[in-house]
Amino acid sequence: MHMTKQDGRAPRTDTMKPEEKTLSGGKPVYDSGQLFKGTTEIGIHHDGAFYRLKITRQGKLILNK
Repeated sequence: MHMTKQDGRAPRTDTMKPEEKTLSGGKPVYDSGQLFKGTTEIGIHHDGAFYRLKITRQGKLILNK
């Protein structure tokens, strides 16, 4: 399932803002709801490879290459 805006375009992910919380060293923290936007699987492109990040039925996160 792919979420779209009312105008038919996919939502922009480059404008996503981290929450106020940060990890040590000031690294940003994102809420999973910001990333998944109502779906249970998203794609991540990293260093030339494609990964799938999924939410399981038990609510856990699984990252697959």
